[in-house]
Amino acid sequence: MNHLIAPSVLSADFGNLEHDIRMLNESAADWIHVDVMDGVFVPNISFGFPVMKVLQKHSTKPLDVHLMIVEPDRYIKRFAEYGSYMLTVHYEACTHLHRTIHEIKAHGMKAGVSLNPHTSVNLIEGILPDLDMVLLMSVNPGFAAQHFIPSTLKKIHDLKQIILRNKLNVLIQVDGGITVDNAPELLKKGADVLVAGHTVFASENPKNTITLLKTITM
Repeated sequence: MNHLIAPSVLSADFGNLEHDIRMLNESAADWIHVDVMDGVFVPNISFGFPVMKVLQKHSTKPLDVHLMIVEPDRYIKRFAEYGSYMLTVHYEACTHLHRTIHEIKAHGMKAGVSLNPHTSVNLIEGILPDLDMVLLMSVNPGFAAQHFIPSTLKKIHDLKQIILRNKLNVLIQVDGGITVDNAPELLKKGADVLVAGHTVFASENPKNTITLLKTITM
């Protein structure tokens, strides 16, 4: 399959959010990535349901919601009600991960699990058959515009081998420090979905940048 691009609205202009959503709707983006932070699991607070309501109203792209929060189970139903297509929770935040994943699916969403940079991909091999996607953080979660952590490349490769060995249909998403320059190597290692926030929204022409990311070949 061709790789997917999911621009992160964490880097959008919140003074003119509808304009930026419209731009994404008209672009080559596949999904809209939504980073939800609670100031507890990560040292930053982003946004919650009021912004989700705006995204649900104006977006024509699937909403790819990444929960960087403690106790995500408390909010699964509400994120389904607010239009989440993919709901990703952190391995490090879920005591009963299997139950959380199946609760997400019970509410009609695709289910993903995210791993922080220090977390080994081997820890989720047992839950992989239940997942639609694994999100590998290539920066320490919490803030936009950070530099890519090079060791992520090996994690992508290792995870792809586990997925292939078990003959699973699980996407690998990479989030953090992704640029037009490093994207080809990520795809070569096995990434399927690239999240790009600062690279897209800080560029002179965001739509062109999305197209560049979308048309990159290995």
